[in-house]
Amino acid sequence: MKSILDYETVSLIDEDDALEIIDQTRLPGTIEVIRLHTGEEIWNAIYLLQVRGAPAIGVTAGFGLYILMKHTGAETYDEFMKELSEKSDYLNSSRPTAVNLSWALKRMEEHVKKVAGTELGIGLDDSGFKAITNAEAFNKEVLLTAMRKESELIKAEDIEVCKKIGEYGLELIKDGDGILTHCNAGQLATCKYGTATAPMYLAHEKGYKIKVYCDETRPLLQGARLTAFELHSAGIDTTLLCDNMSASLMKSGAINAIFVGCDRVAANGDAANKIGTSVVATVAKRYGIPFYVCAPTSTIDINTKTGDDINIEQRKPEEVTEMWYKERMAPEGVNVYNPAFDVTDNELITGIVTEHGVLHAPYTESIAKLFS
Repeated sequence: MKSILDYETVSLIDEDDALEIIDQTRLPGTIEVIRLHTGEEIWNAIYLLQVRGAPAIGVTAGFGLYILMKHTGAETYDEFMKELSEKSDYLNSSRPTAVNLSWALKRMEEHVKKVAGTELGIGLDDSGFKAITNAEAFNKEVLLTAMRKESELIKAEDIEVCKKIGEYGLELIKDGDGILTHCNAGQLATCKYGTATAPMYLAHEKGYKIKVYCDETRPLLQGARLTAFELHSAGIDTTLLCDNMSASLMKSGAINAIFVGCDRVAANGDAANKIGTSVVATVAKRYGIPFYVCAPTSTIDINTKTGDDINIEQRKPEEVTEMWYKERMAPEGVNVYNPAFDVTDNELITGIVTEHGVLHAPYTESIAKLFS
């Protein structure tokens, strides 16, 4: 019998001009795989959290942009790039906080420009000044093939990056440890292994007797519906708790380390993750528990100086007042504060686990060194 870990989070179905995802809004009760063909379907899937998690969103963006350009009517390079930019901007508007979305879209655009220059001679003339965009030099199929290969490469890199994060994170875990995580930074948020869960999966494979505690993660319950679901399916000793129980658990001595994912890391090490993460980090500091953020370098935004510069997505009040209830659980007309993310100050973070190793404070220096 297939478990949730046997399904691809995001995959390209080229022959059907579609990308295929697990509809995560139906989990854990129903495992439903759906295909997305149109820009509106892809945009909605990202916004409505049918696909979610910064790395998985990046992979979706790469595949999605390629699919939307497959049947372009562009007859010149200028027309092709104009349409590409418009479709990229449209997909990028679906969610503002996860940097992987804009990162993947920008990477796809830049790759098209590079291939146009190296394979078609489009870009600069011999003098290096004037753009050449004549129809004779334009070959749509060459550019589309390049887009498909680049989108597939983004996915392959995501799998390798997550495995590397798992290997570095595993060095921070001991046999018998109790580990707390918040939200879902698991396989469902990536293409394999996850980020924060990657060390847990590798520890489990090595036979470590770890106990993983999953915050429920209000209001969308990703910890309950997704993380607990996939870890339990993998045979890992998994315990679910409500968000407001984490301090009690930490005080009891049951937690040896905390691993979370993130949607954007600023140049100073401040990290935006699912709402409630900063509360966990603050309490962990009080009880001397190491708090690790697992972040692919694609999630680190060196152009964002501090967490104060991160655009925090505000979501619909219905997610709090009625989404999970048979009947509305709050009075009509009451004001609702529903940010999707909060920012954990860098001083609360013990280390940032990347595919290149674990970064430590001062993060302005370690992050700058990583990118140099």
